[in-house]
Amino acid sequence: MTALRRERLPAEASLVRPGALWGLVLSGAVTLETAGDRRTILPGDAVLVDSRTAHRLTADVETDLVHGDLRRSVPSTPLPSPLVQRGFGEEHPGVVTLVTTCPLSAKCTADQFASAYAALVGAAILSMWHPADHAGQAGDGRRPADDAQVAEVVAALAAEPGEPWTLDRMAGLVHLSRSALTERFRRATGHSPMRMLREVRMNRARTLLTKQCLAVTRVAFEVGYGSVAAFSRAFTADHGVSPLAWRAIPRASVAGYPQERPAEPRRHRRSRPDQQQRPDAVPVQ
Repeated sequence: MTALRRERLPAEASLVRPGALWGLVLSGAVTLETAGDRRTILPGDAVLVDSRTAHRLTADVETDLVHGDLRRSVPSTPLPSPLVQRGFGEEHPGVVTLVTTCPLSAKCTADQFASAYAALVGAAILSMWHPADHAGQAGDGRRPADDAQVAEVVAALAAEPGEPWTLDRMAGLVHLSRSALTERFRRATGHSPMRMLREVRMNRARTLLTKQCLAVTRVAFEVGYGSVAAFSRAFTADHGVSPLAWRAIPRASVAGYPQERPAEPRRHRRSRPDQQQRPDAVPVQ
């Protein structure tokens, strides 16, 4: 890895870069296109694409994205390309905090700090990589987490967080029942639809609160809360401080605030007989 940057992509903007790519979606949603494949990358998801795979990332809505040129230096453990890791942000909140607060500038010569940085991200990727999870997939290569209808709902929520969303309205948007939508959301994101709505609203609220000219009352209504009291309770429950107190924190202290926080109790992991026999970490750079 020689560089790592945080970038806000406008809706429909594309990121096309040669070589290897590691990306982490903090908020919003992007579509990853490779030859014959399309994947939707949701908040908290990470993706790794090797240097031999032509790819393009397109923002479905305004998206906060961290990306860098992470690449494998010794391909001893075969990884698919692209490799999409759902829930990376929930699994590795420390890595999320690091990559959102410490940009890495490109240099002409190898840098020891850059190597250590890449090794940390690479170790996090490998800690979530279980080949058995990716064996025997359907012929089109899609997994339950690659769900276009879930992505459509997430994009609608991100585009209009202040709308009076209900579970019925979300389900009707993609012609599913309430229970079917909830199940597909949990498989794809680890969250319920209503919890995802709250995450989207909190993300938008943090953005609006950085604008000192906006009253908290205005922010509350902009993100879909019917009263300041209801908004304040929800915000405080998620952040540990009231909206006014959060606004007063120096920007440098909150610039790297993780855009995606664990929303639901973690699902119990399936026991894996090879859990203690994970592939040895391989160097990345």
